[in-house]
Amino acid sequence: MRNRFRTTVVVMAACVLALGVLSGCAPAKTTTTPGTGAAGTPKSGGTMSFYIGEPAYIDPYNTQESEGTEVEQSLFDSLTRVDPLDPTKLVPAAADSWTANADATVFTFKLNKNGKFADGTPVTAKDFVYAWTRIVDQTTANTLTKKADPSIISYHLAFVKGYDDLFAGKTKVLTGVKAVDDYTFEVTLSKAFADFPIVCAHPALAPVPQALVEGGVDFNGTKVAFGDMPVGNGPFMMAEPWSHNQYIKVKANSNYYGTKPYLAGIDFKIYKDTEAAYTDFVAGNLDFSPIGAGQIKAAQAKYGTSDNGYTVNPGKQVVLGAENATYYLIFNMTDPTFKNPAIRKAVSLGINRQAICDVVFEGTRDPADNIIPPGIAGYEKGAWADAKYDLAGAQKVLTDAGFPGGKGIPAIKLSFNSGAGHEKIMELVQSDLAKLGIKATFDSAEFPVYLKQLDAGKFQIGRLGWIADYPIADNFLFPLFQSKAGDNKSKYANPAVDKALDDARKIVDTAARISAYQAINKTVQADNPVAPLMFYKHTRVGSARLHDFTWDASGLGDFATVWVD
Repeated sequence: MRNRFRTTVVVMAACVLALGVLSGCAPAKTTTTPGTGAAGTPKSGGTMSFYIGEPAYIDPYNTQESEGTEVEQSLFDSLTRVDPLDPTKLVPAAADSWTANADATVFTFKLNKNGKFADGTPVTAKDFVYAWTRIVDQTTANTLTKKADPSIISYHLAFVKGYDDLFAGKTKVLTGVKAVDDYTFEVTLSKAFADFPIVCAHPALAPVPQALVEGGVDFNGTKVAFGDMPVGNGPFMMAEPWSHNQYIKVKANSNYYGTKPYLAGIDFKIYKDTEAAYTDFVAGNLDFSPIGAGQIKAAQAKYGTSDNGYTVNPGKQVVLGAENATYYLIFNMTDPTFKNPAIRKAVSLGINRQAICDVVFEGTRDPADNIIPPGIAGYEKGAWADAKYDLAGAQKVLTDAGFPGGKGIPAIKLSFNSGAGHEKIMELVQSDLAKLGIKATFDSAEFPVYLKQLDAGKFQIGRLGWIADYPIADNFLFPLFQSKAGDNKSKYANPAVDKALDDARKIVDTAARISAYQAINKTVQADNPVAPLMFYKHTRVGSARLHDFTWDASGLGDFATVWVD
């Protein structure tokens, strides 16, 4: 989940990162300097309140969506991190440095020897071995239910040697990960993948303490499931167990090995809908919130706009920066109606994306002509030929396919997660479908329930937003369209695409690798398993209490530098 700015900058960044990895150079330290962006001297202490919806998980092994990841990344450090204010820099986190062999198949990470979990236990290479094995092992149990609940994000490690055998249950060992010694973690890949250190910045690939995962966490003399009170190696720690559908409270971790945060704590307040959050913000009860529907311009006038689109300071509080994220509709390709490629094509052509951006987001978002957003190396303008509004063309596609005026197409359901502002978007989609003669009704549920419906294939057209886990094209194409990937909700399966994705990961040369992904992108587009609608931009606002708070292009808060009055 990271990155920002223009394509040309990111292309250069990808080259720099790849060359740095292959030459075995140590990464540069982050250039982000706490407290330099706002007037006044940074102050320690105070609590920041932050809007989230109810997460699906905050246990790293299955943090699969933005809400849970926001919390989890405050509790855990992975091996590397993309600098939140400079997307050209991959910086140290739990690892001080890393090197690669000549063909990018073996990576060696030197861990920070001062790293500790919040309970004071040292972080060692064995903790990474255990954590990564737990992600891939399909018998891994959810610590809340005690039942097998395999991770759906294990594909992030699919290129690690031994992944296939562990995933298939043929072994209990992920052979490609090795604790050479306490502070040397070695990863052997089954195939070359020059971008691997960027993958290691994913928040879910953090170490976890086996004893606490399996034995529970002590809280005031009571054992609490790790899933409700994870113990990590990050700048914050859980202040108390997760109060589901209400809040998650974290406090500064006194055992943190890195630069200590100014904040004493963060209250992640859980809301069922964004309008209620914004009402609370206006009332002074929330420090960081989505802006209410139709109120972006008014918020800018009242609170001022961030200079760079990402950083909040008093009087410059509205952040509208571009995100590395795409909002899209998902076609269930196992559904009798949407097995038909002509219907998928017609629906995509029939949606007025510009109207959605203008009506719902006051022109602050851009229509998507691609599943890959402009901030990612490999983006090509107009690459998804059917991701445009062409009502006459859509009607002709249906007529040629034997459905003139939509006749013969049964009523369909539009599924989405409730309370997050998607209702207004779906109303416009519903209206556009009506112009094609397709009747659509709504089917909504809270986010955790909705995700399970998508996983079970209980939908016809759904919606999701994909924000980059790491700033490379592979992170949009592999998880969304590889046939076995857990985030491939459309159930799209194309053997040629699967092979091409595997082959692209082997390419060490950056330009050639990007070109390979561009070709894959066009192959996927021809099948229309999804319909990209718009590229996300931030539409959030911070309170005047906040200084130097950055919400980066991947939608993660940088809680290391923020301070409050």
